[in-house]
Amino acid sequence: MLVALYSIPKITLYPIVLLAFGIGMPAKIAFGAIHGIVPIAIFALSAVRNLNPVYLKAARVMRMGPSRIATRVLLPAAIPEIFTGIRIGFSLTLIGTLLGEMFASQRGLGFLLMTAIDLNDVQTILAIAVLISLFAVVTNTILLAIDRRLRRGSAA
Repeated sequence: MLVALYSIPKITLYPIVLLAFGIGMPAKIAFGAIHGIVPIAIFALSAVRNLNPVYLKAARVMRMGPSRIATRVLLPAAIPEIFTGIRIGFSLTLIGTLLGEMFASQRGLGFLLMTAIDLNDVQTILAIAVLISLFAVVTNTILLAIDRRLRRGSAA
C-alpha cells in the first residue's frame, strides 16, 4: 500500500501542499518530507520483515518483553537497512525541497535557479548546479561511509 501511494507523482500533490501550508518554509519542508519519508519507512519495514528468525526465538527463550525485544533485538538488527533508507531518503528529500523552491518560493536556491533561468544567466545557473551537486555528493559520501560501517558492524 505504501509503495502504491508513493507511485503517485509528487509534483501533482504540490498544489495541495501549498493550500495546506501556504507559500514558505513549511511547504518546502512538507514537500521534501513527502519525497523522503516513504523510502525510509519501506526500508525499515523490509529490515524488520527480513530479520533472522533465530534472533526473535533467542529473545523469547531469554523471556524478553516486547519493548526489550524491540530495543535490544529488532532495532540493532534493522539499523543498517534503516540507515540505507535514510541515505536514499535524503537524496529524494533534497530533490523534493529543490522542486518546492523552484515552483512556489520567494527565496532559496531553487528560486535563485529559476530566476537565473528566466534571465538566461548561465554563470549563476552553473554555479548553483555545482553547489547543489557538491553538497549532494559530499553528504551522500559521508552517509555511504556510515552505511558501510554499520553493515560491517552488523556482519560481525
